[in-house]
Amino acid sequence: MRTLARLGLAFLALGALACGGADEDDGVDSARVWQFLSQPVFEADGAILDRRPEPVAERQAFFGDLHVHTTNSFDAYAFGTLATPDDAYRYARGAAIPHPGGFDVQLRQPLDFYAVTDHALFLGVAPAAADTEHPFSRYEVAQPMHDLNAPDNMDLTSVLQRIGIFSSFLPSLVPAVREGKIPRAEVEAIIGSAWRDTIDAADRWNDPGRFTTFVAYEYTSSSDDRGNLHRNVIFEGSDRVPAIPFSRFHSQNPEGLWDWMDALREQGVESLAIPHNSNGSNGQMFKLEDWAGDPMDAAYTTQRIRNEPIVEITQVKGTSETHPALSSRDEWAGFEIMPFRVATNLPSEPAGSYVRDALRRGLALERAGVPNPYAFGVIGSSDTHTGATSDDESNFFAKLGILDSTPQLRGSVPLGLIPRLVLQFTAPEMSTVVGDESYLQTPSPTFGASGLAGLWAEENTRESLYAALRRKETFATSGPRIRLRFFAGYEYPEAMLEEEGVMTRAYESGVPMGADLAARPGESPRFLVWALADPAGTPLDRVQIVKGWIDAAGETSEFVYDVACSDGVAVDPVTHRCADNGATVDLADCSTSPGSGATQLRVLWQDPDFDASERAFYYARVLENPTCRWSTWDALREGVPPRSDLATTIQERAWSSPIQVVPAG
Repeated sequence: MRTLARLGLAFLALGALACGGADEDDGVDSARVWQFLSQPVFEADGAILDRRPEPVAERQAFFGDLHVHTTNSFDAYAFGTLATPDDAYRYARGAAIPHPGGFDVQLRQPLDFYAVTDHALFLGVAPAAADTEHPFSRYEVAQPMHDLNAPDNMDLTSVLQRIGIFSSFLPSLVPAVREGKIPRAEVEAIIGSAWRDTIDAADRWNDPGRFTTFVAYEYTSSSDDRGNLHRNVIFEGSDRVPAIPFSRFHSQNPEGLWDWMDALREQGVESLAIPHNSNGSNGQMFKLEDWAGDPMDAAYTTQRIRNEPIVEITQVKGTSETHPALSSRDEWAGFEIMPFRVATNLPSEPAGSYVRDALRRGLALERAGVPNPYAFGVIGSSDTHTGATSDDESNFFAKLGILDSTPQLRGSVPLGLIPRLVLQFTAPEMSTVVGDESYLQTPSPTFGASGLAGLWAEENTRESLYAALRRKETFATSGPRIRLRFFAGYEYPEAMLEEEGVMTRAYESGVPMGADLAARPGESPRFLVWALADPAGTPLDRVQIVKGWIDAAGETSEFVYDVACSDGVAVDPVTHRCADNGATVDLADCSTSPGSGATQLRVLWQDPDFDASERAFYYARVLENPTCRWSTWDALREGVPPRSDLATTIQERAWSSPIQVVPAG
């Protein structure tokens, strides 16, 4: 009993402390309690709890996404996305978040870095228009958007209504602002508020050493012929950033964006821009003239490469490495081609729209005496409009929120009888017949479960990752966590790959991806490629090196060399190709054949046709064994045959940034 009484007294004393004092008649001598606590219990300890990860001797690969839209983007909101920047970062850290389609989505494993890149054009304006308590909603153009949240069902009629609302909102809003019917200051206030929310969310989630966020946004512009000219602008830090992001409202011309970035840089605000979806640019992204149509000069090209050292080579809206029409000798050139200009069903001109073609154009410009504007590095990212990266073929939920949230809406499985009849009478142009089946006609079937950015950096911090972007020590994957290293040098001995400290030597005696290598007369460099398969993914099939060069006559050429084959197979010295390793996919259940492929492939390779007098670029490409494409997974789960005009399988892959070889003399 005495012990219980003492415990009761202790609880009462703690209660008194918690409330800041005891009642006069509670029987507890609070003065004695405070007197007891006034005596030292612990000695002062000056030890620091250091949460920083242990420093590493060499750079590590970090994976992330630098192209993510949330509810603050006008189109994402129209697609039903209510995910905020905080939700996007929560997802990147591994949490599940709601999809507009009414289900939860979650990554297989968390990412290392993430950047919310909402459209600066009308940033935050769509949610304001829909919120009937917001003053902006009183304008006539905003009224169709009132209470526009995700519908309770996913029937085709609801989706078509939503498309109609979205397609009328911006065309009405833009002239209303230009004509002064809506004060520009009011729109800028909404944009500025949403921009500050974006910055604050990035700072809340930035955890140096563990998870990195970047303050970022998308500059959304296009040419007059609907050629895509979009760029994501990434800021190095968040202490000093612009009050309002530069958008198409300020200039349709990307040169205006670069002028703005240069002006900010003079004030100590560092940033870079990353072009994306060049595949949908109709030849406009990598043309040979400036905006006015004049030939590029040194001032133009120097400014461009200063502000755009990186391009996005793959994402949901297709891969922009190359096109079969541009690379007829590359058997893998047709990977995830999206043939349309962005947000249209108009065909996009391949020339000037793909990365490898741009790299070749850069060689020609450099030979003509103009600094190379296309000596860029590469990354992948998603361009998700749900706040959530969708990079898993077996669990693809696309990018357009409710508009492509089901297999039928993605066009991967046939429409049922009722949806087919609805389209027949309301929007016949939105259906297409393949074989004996009707499918929804949208660009979604050409979308891919892609991609990721890979950065080689010392630590997971803004400073270190941004430095990797600047020096172009970057690579891209179509989704898997493939780790890809690529170096070139003249002092790489044959036995180097078996030595300890091979990476230290690779850096000390050569250059990594993204760098320049000076040619030496009479010498041929060695290229080191080292690829590690995704531990949770599919084995590797082969490693390739893609070469582009310009000869003495000014003609550019390219060739793909297989340089390392899986399963101990040697490269054919004549064709420079690996034999088929026998890997197969069972389309009945998407299972893959066991026993073939490699967990890693590494090689030291010399170009058998190297010419020190020629300008050239080299980059590495690594292919996985075949697996089911997302559209095949959709069909399998729905119990129908895969759509016959879509690829049933793909070979996921990774690309390094190029190494540029500068001619001797």
